[in-house]
Amino acid sequence: MFLKNGPSLLRAATFAAVLTVSAGHATAATVDRQLFGHMPNGQAVDVYSLHNDRGIQVRVLTYGGIIQSIDVPDRHGRSGDVVLGFGTLDAYVQTSAKANLYFGALIGRYANRIAQGTFVLDGKTYHTPINLPPHTLHGGVSGFDKRVWTVFGTSRNATSASVTLGLISPDEDQGFPGTVRAYVTYTLDDTNSLTLHFKATTDKPTVISMTSHSFWNLGGEGSGSVENEVVRINADRYTPTDASGIPTGELQSVIHTPMDFRKATAVGAHLRDAWPQMLMDGGYDKNFVINGITGTAPRLSVSVYDPKTGRQLDLLTTQPGQQFYTANGLDGHYVGVSGKAYRQTDALAFEAEAFPDSPNHPNFPSAVLRPAQVYDQTTIYRFSAR
Repeated sequence: MFLKNGPSLLRAATFAAVLTVSAGHATAATVDRQLFGHMPNGQAVDVYSLHNDRGIQVRVLTYGGIIQSIDVPDRHGRSGDVVLGFGTLDAYVQTSAKANLYFGALIGRYANRIAQGTFVLDGKTYHTPINLPPHTLHGGVSGFDKRVWTVFGTSRNATSASVTLGLISPDEDQGFPGTVRAYVTYTLDDTNSLTLHFKATTDKPTVISMTSHSFWNLGGEGSGSVENEVVRINADRYTPTDASGIPTGELQSVIHTPMDFRKATAVGAHLRDAWPQMLMDGGYDKNFVINGITGTAPRLSVSVYDPKTGRQLDLLTTQPGQQFYTANGLDGHYVGVSGKAYRQTDALAFEAEAFPDSPNHPNFPSAVLRPAQVYDQTTIYRFSAR
C-alpha cells in the first residue's frame, strides 16, 4: 500500500476540491449536478455528470459513490453505456439490500473478503460482520457502498472535470478500529481517462482497502455475453483460494492454467474448464498479483477489447492486486437501465485493491493504515476505440 506521512495534508480542511474556473476561459470539460432521488429516510441523492469534448460522459451518484453510467463512443463514433446499472435510486437501494452485487459502488473499509470476519492488529482481535457466510465481504453489512457520501467540491478546466466525495467512518464502524476520513476524487479528462484518486486518514491503527466495483460490458449495457471480449492481465501470479474464496496464502504461477491472461485471451476461452479453482467459483473470481512496483505510479493492470464495437479499456493502478470476476452472481433477477435482465457473463468486474484477507496473511502486502499516514491509491480507466 502507498502511504505518505502527511501532517500538512492532515491539517488541511479535509481534501476538499473547490470549483476552479478561470474567468473568461471557455472550458471543454463540464460537470453538472441533478437530483437523482431520495433515500427511504428522505435524504437527497444527487448525480454528478462529468463530460469531456471527446464524447465521454460519466455519471456518479452520491449514494455509494456509484458509477451509474459511462457513455463511450465505439469505432464508428456511436456512443454507448459500458457499465451495468439502474435508472432509479430505489433499484440500487433494493438490490444492495438483497444481494452482494455492488453495482458500480465504492467499496470499503476493506474490499473483498476477511476470513471468518476476524483479524488481529497489534495484538488485538477485531470482529467484522458476516455477510458472506462464514466471511466478511466488501466491508460488512453496511459498508461504504451503502452510505450517502458528502460532496466536497467540483472542479473543471479546459482539459478535465472532477467531483470529490467524502465520508467519515467512525471508530468501530462495522467492527473496524479508528475513525477514518475517506475521500475519492473522480476526474474525467481529454485523454479519455477516468481517474479515481482514493485518500484516507485514521486516528487509530486500522486496515483499509478501497476500490470501485463497476460491472463492464464494452459491447454496451444490456448487450449480452462478454465471452468474446478479449482480456489481457499484467500478472504472472495469482492468489489461489479455498472453496470459500479465502486465499491459501500462496502466490502461484498462472502458467498452464486458465488464469494465464498474459497474452490477450477471449474471456470464454477457458471459462468452462473443469479446473478446481474455476469450478469452485462458477467462473473467474480470483485476485491477480499485478506485475511492477506497487504504490508509486499507476502501471497497466488490465486491457479489455471488444471486437464487435472496437472499444478498449485499459486499467492502470497503484494497487498490488486485481480481482477478476465474470459476474457469476448475476442470475436474471435484476433488470438494468435498458430493460434487459442481467445474467452470468453479461459483464466483467476488475477490482483494483489490496489482496483479499491481507490482514490475516503477513506475507501479503500490508493493508494497515496508521495515524499520521495517508492512504493514497489511484486507479485509471482509459478508453479508446479501434
